[in-house]
Amino acid sequence: MGPQLRPRLRIIVPWRSILMRWDQEERQTVTHEADEVARQCRALVLEHANQGNYGEAIALLDHLIAEYPNSAMDYNNRGLMYFRLGEYEQADRDYGQAIALDARLDSAYNNRANCAVAQGKLGEAIADYQIALDFNPGNLHAWINQGITYRDLGLYDLAIENFDLVLVLGSRLKGRVYGERGRTYHLRGDWNLAIADYQRAMDYLANGLSARRYGKQVERWRDQLLNPTLTA
Repeated sequence: MGPQLRPRLRIIVPWRSILMRWDQEERQTVTHEADEVARQCRALVLEHANQGNYGEAIALLDHLIAEYPNSAMDYNNRGLMYFRLGEYEQADRDYGQAIALDARLDSAYNNRANCAVAQGKLGEAIADYQIALDFNPGNLHAWINQGITYRDLGLYDLAIENFDLVLVLGSRLKGRVYGERGRTYHLRGDWNLAIADYQRAMDYLANGLSARRYGKQVERWRDQLLNPTLTA
């Protein structure tokens, strides 16, 4: 009987599985790197916006939108930059696209409402502020902005209700709220209440550059109340 042949071992290398896993890891690496670049780009947008370099911020957002065409927040932010440049039509278009991509993005409704106010469309603004608040009742800026718009329409009681609610919701923005509520009392003829709120506002607005800037506005309102011969 001749020598028995050993069975040949058959090594199966799962090349397809390996290649698929390698491809997936490569894609994850590339995606991670792209996300990091986008994060840095958005940080630069914020930096330029804070410095008033709105054109540079828009250029960066153009690039981001080209790479992430479904990013509602990027459209919303670009709309805000256009708004600050006074380009309301472009701003409206971007806010609309942001809302089309994310119908629950409350900040886009708030921003679009601000744009409507700037164009004298106060009724449209009230409606957009309300949508923002329906989606996010904690959006303090929308409550304040809607209150100011109510006041501009002469609806002082509704405005005061908004400002009262913000004071209940949280401690942020109290200086601004007291200032705006004081102005509303002032225009409604409740001068003692107005003076008290103006003083509260200035107490809260003692610190911070932007706070001090708004504090100057409150001082002008107070001085106008105490000396009616002064202009607003």
